[in-house]
Amino acid sequence: MQISAVIITYNEEKNIEDAIRSVDWADEILLVDSESTDRTRELAEALGARVIVNAWPGFSAQKQLAVDEAGNDWIFSLDADERVSDALKNEILALKGSAVTADGYRIPRLSYYMGKAIRHGGWYPDSQLRLFDRRKGRWKDVVIHESVAMADGARVERLNSDIIHYSVENAQHHAKMIAERYAPLAAKQMFADGRTTSPLKMAFAGWFAFVQTYFFKLGFLEGFPGFCIAYFAAHHAFLKHLVLWEMQNEKAPRDKPAS
Repeated sequence: MQISAVIITYNEEKNIEDAIRSVDWADEILLVDSESTDRTRELAEALGARVIVNAWPGFSAQKQLAVDEAGNDWIFSLDADERVSDALKNEILALKGSAVTADGYRIPRLSYYMGKAIRHGGWYPDSQLRLFDRRKGRWKDVVIHESVAMADGARVERLNSDIIHYSVENAQHHAKMIAERYAPLAAKQMFADGRTTSPLKMAFAGWFAFVQTYFFKLGFLEGFPGFCIAYFAAHHAFLKHLVLWEMQNEKAPRDKPAS
């Protein structure tokens, strides 16, 4: 079982060294970089990674390119803001030395927020299919929340140890991520799926997201970080519906001017 660890990047000089070091157990480390203007590629190459530069085509397409360009059929996909925990490293090494019975493995992902490991509010276990045989799976062609789809009949098992996720630096970064990436991309995917919204849906979307995250998913158990997570979940829900509403109104035919 030879494994290629693949990472996609854009201006990740703050993260890339720790990410690469966390997959130093892999038989190959491949980085696909979307024309970074910082030292990402230089730092990756210094740590022994093979680097390919490719203009940004979207998350799914870039991750699939990394899969296609890898030197081994078994793929471990990692984001630059993620790390393989020591426990997960040992679990994968044990797997490499045994008879493999699955075509892919789901792995829990533990996110840190405001310096705290978050296990409530819908953030954990956040199971991710990241270790897989590329002959049996590939990245779905979607705008947001990309994931690996396995072929019919493929066997998927679970690993027990965590990928560690450091996605949010601070409140300003969280708000920026929602405004510039997650809400617009979510609205674009909803629009492509033929979904529509309304001012009434917008009004309730944020409220429902807060209640669901903070109460139903026990976010309150995380203290103040849990409240912030619920607040930003509400903000994201409202904003994606607002962007979708704008998109569907732009598509609608305008009234003809009076003659």
